Amino acid sequence: MAPPTVHVTAVVLTDRAGRLLLVRKHGTTAFMQPGGKPEPGEGALEAGLREVHEELGLALEASRLTPLGQYREVAANEAGHVVVAEAFGVAIDDAESAAVQPAAEIAEAVWVTRDEAGGLPLAPLTRTHFLPLVP
Repeated sequence: MAPPTVHVTAVVLTDRAGRLLLVRKHGTTAFMQPGGKPEPGEGALEAGLREVHEELGLALEASRLTPLGQYREVAANEAGHVVVAEAFGVAIDDAESAAVQPAAEIAEAVWVTRDEAGGLPLAPLTRTHFLPLVP
């Protein structure tokens, strides 16, 4: 029997210096992209925008997000589950990156280079699919 699937939206945020924003939820150890599960009737893009606002305080315009595709991987925080993520990328400016504040279920938000990220405990989806997208 196939493992249960969890559908989420992930937002790959980068800054002008080419760093990647990673978040860690309360009670977890793995760092990952901001995002989460869409609410009933909500599309992936809308879910990504809502989650980035709730988790980080950033209000982004939908037109700024670039679709990156759909990715499937072992879930980091739900044992025995597979996560299917609809991913979007966005580069933010210096003022926006300085304004990032962890909120809601986010315990920690860090800006890291690709090399620095490799030294963190990363969610499988981040390590396998999103980290390679960062220069």
